[in-house]
Amino acid sequence: MRAVSLDACGCFPTGRHYAGIAHLLRAIVRGLIEGHAADAPWASLPIALIDLETTGKDASVDRIVEIGIVIARGGQVVERRNWLVNPGRPISPEASEVHKITDDLVRDAPLFGAVVAEVVAMLANCIPAAYNAPFDRAFLANEVARAGLAEGLPPALRRDVEWLDPLVWAREIQQEERSRALGDVAARLGVALENAHRAMDDAEAALRVLLELGRDPRVPPTYASLVQEQRRLALAQADERRLKWRGP
Repeated sequence: MRAVSLDACGCFPTGRHYAGIAHLLRAIVRGLIEGHAADAPWASLPIALIDLETTGKDASVDRIVEIGIVIARGGQVVERRNWLVNPGRPISPEASEVHKITDDLVRDAPLFGAVVAEVVAMLANCIPAAYNAPFDRAFLANEVARAGLAEGLPPALRRDVEWLDPLVWAREIQQEERSRALGDVAARLGVALENAHRAMDDAEAALRVLLELGRDPRVPPTYASLVQEQRRLALAQADERRLKWRGP
């Protein structure tokens, strides 16, 4: 991971221009993957969209039952992989009702430790992404830790690398819409999602949603500027949700 310093244009994230001070502004962008130019168009870079189905919602105790990874290069989907995983614990009825994966379906599936090398290989050199990234990232990090992997991880699995998150951009660009569930966002963008809540299908739909949202002029065009603005938006959105739930 690296932090890069970008010469600012005299514009703050609000888009307001401050004439005569551009030479004083330098933005430090952290969380970028080495080997990918900070000023490269992000949509041209290799992006791995990760989607997980799990036994429940608590990453500290629940486990992964399915992994889907879809990779885009140059804005085109080029690779897809899917793994069923034996979680080593029962799937909660609530989770099974959502993704339709049962204990019987994963009884003979490999444990996460048996497929982690394939997952790691697929993520090599890719920028990680997920729809509602904190959820998938927490589950994947815990499984990797349980598998005893601490060294030789691809940048995508390092704690200091920023994940791209289409949900952050959906909340910004489709903020007038009531639902930002993946299926609803995808439908509004004309992205097909025929088998919702299965990992590879959700991963591909979320990746296509990210690329479609990226056509909006509000989405920065370069890798570093996208990461920087996504971080700002995510913090602002989190503050807004906290205020909403706190109430008057």
